[in-house]
Amino acid sequence: MDLPKHDSPHLHLVVATPEELLAQQNANSTEWRGTLSLEAYLRREEHLLDLPLTRNGGLTAWMLVYTPPDSESRQVISGCESIKKRALVANGGKVEDGVAHGVASVFCPPKFRGKGYAGRMIEEVGKRLEGWQVEEGKRSAFSVLFSDIGKEFYARHGWKPFPSAHIALPAKSTERERGMPAVRLLKDGDLAELCEADEGLMRGNLTRTSRSSSRSTVAMVPDPATLQWHAAREDFVNGELHLCEGSLQDRRGAIVGDEAGSRVWCYWTRLWTKPQDEAPSTLHITRLVIEDEENPSKVNTIAALLRAAQSEAKASGLDEVQLWNPSETAVAAFHQLDPKVEVVQREKESIASLRWYGEGSWDDVDWAYNEKYGWC
Repeated sequence: MDLPKHDSPHLHLVVATPEELLAQQNANSTEWRGTLSLEAYLRREEHLLDLPLTRNGGLTAWMLVYTPPDSESRQVISGCESIKKRALVANGGKVEDGVAHGVASVFCPPKFRGKGYAGRMIEEVGKRLEGWQVEEGKRSAFSVLFSDIGKEFYARHGWKPFPSAHIALPAKSTERERGMPAVRLLKDGDLAELCEADEGLMRGNLTRTSRSSSRSTVAMVPDPATLQWHAAREDFVNGELHLCEGSLQDRRGAIVGDEAGSRVWCYWTRLWTKPQDEAPSTLHITRLVIEDEENPSKVNTIAALLRAAQSEAKASGLDEVQLWNPSETAVAAFHQLDPKVEVVQREKESIASLRWYGEGSWDDVDWAYNEKYGWC
């Protein structure tokens, strides 16, 4: 079949049928299945569709299709997915709830690449998401994606690259050092209360910082549905491949302290890579929460959490512990454990990118809490 040019009126952005989504998952599995077999990857994607974050339309599968003239048939050219997420937008000391969309699983088969189809699709998706799954007369706050092909392609189509840095420590079996506070591992049952406290802390910080700024500040909410989605991905992989022992449900992160207002905690998720891959298997700290960051003792407290994360990474068969876009306080804690570690500025993979739908341009927006929990 002869295919049209990328600007043809016979190319359309559509929501995929279940059959088209399955065909696309078969096609993109070579890039996105990681350590899983094709059969396991397809089961994982079906499983993830039935989570609170993604069920009942929370996930939308988009396809760019070619419909030949005088025909009702259509051929899928490329595809991606979007996940609806809760968002906060702060302006002038006021914080409002909004809708954000995370774009993921962008894929164009090799035979269709280099023809402008992926650019056509992603540009149309970006425009469609502005009014997608919001109340009539309203619009989405923003959409995000995490580029593995550098900064230029998505920037050309409306997504601004934002800071994409990380700092890492090696996995290491270690005991708590003298002078460090006690650490307790977090279970599934701990997360709802901590998410509520974290959201309250976010709202308060955004309110204060936005009072003296003319810019908009946005954030995605690390709510239980988001954390459950991350946990379900790693649970499925571990259940298939038996990569680490014990119940992961009892090891979702770690916390220091019991008194609200002075605690520090983190959530984490495990990513196992293939032995032949260059990328290390990583325990990602998806969110680090510091209730009283101005307290100088918090550096030592965070260091205790990092020690626990290193031990967990080692026990899980991983190579390193990684934190995205660390604060100065967090960097100081990493340096307490290893003075030689450096903050790495990523230029190619996992480039955090944001498309703004509000007033002004993307240059008028700050992205707060740009951490791994927002990835999809």
